[in-house]
Amino acid sequence: WVSVCADLIKARLTFLVLLTTLVGFYIGWRGPANYWLMLHTILGTALVASGASALNQLLEREYDAKMRRTRDRPLPAGRVDPFVALGLGLAVPAFALPLLALSANGLTAFLALVALVTYVLVYTPMKTRSSLALFVGAMPGAIPPLMGWTAVTGRLDPGGMGLFALLFAWQLPHFLSISLYLREDYARGGIRTFALVHGEPATRRWIAFFTAVLVPVSLLLVPLGVAGRGYGLAAAVLGAGLALQAARGLGREGGGWARSLFLSTLAYLTALFVALFLSR
Repeated sequence: WVSVCADLIKARLTFLVLLTTLVGFYIGWRGPANYWLMLHTILGTALVASGASALNQLLEREYDAKMRRTRDRPLPAGRVDPFVALGLGLAVPAFALPLLALSANGLTAFLALVALVTYVLVYTPMKTRSSLALFVGAMPGAIPPLMGWTAVTGRLDPGGMGLFALLFAWQLPHFLSISLYLREDYARGGIRTFALVHGEPATRRWIAFFTAVLVPVSLLLVPLGVAGRGYGLAAAVLGAGLALQAARGLGREGGGWARSLFLSTLAYLTALFVALFLSR
């Protein structure tokens, strides 16, 4: 059951959500350490993310069954009853949202609710209808670091929004590269990814464009007072390397480059967060 539950709540994705939440919490942290608040914020975020993943898989189980990368998930594989996923998806956030409101603040709980609703009720059904789901899906993915920030500051301000913008911008080339090298699998599932709707050449151009946009967005954290000059130097170097790799894909065909770029975006974000931690 442990492995089944881990698959149902998308444990790796939830772990990434928690890391970005922790980054926002740590960067926004001022004054005496409050580890109790940090624990409750991480717990509440983990529960909301887990519930959202369970509901997402419940709604997508028919599409998942058609795709190679998802057909072994608990619901299409028959390892979990749909009513179990529904119960988990509803009950866990119902506990987590009040927990965030009481232990952190109402703003953080509201942001969690926005992420949950956007991911489950807007992004999930939109994936089979429009390639614009790319931009809608980037919103809940960018909210966790903002939640970490608001948990310790209690407000929306330029610093927190800068973290939100960074994660939003990062997700665009990240998910566009996935849609490119897995386009045949997405086609089997009926998912209208950007690459399937607009074609490979256009997708490569947009990857290069959004990667170029990501660089100045990442550098905004320095004038906003969120990070120091050391981070700025690291962000410039890392961003230039990623942008160069994205630009090299403009004249190429096939999925090898796209998969390589996808892995590079993960390494980029990890290194950027390390620089962000060290520059605080």
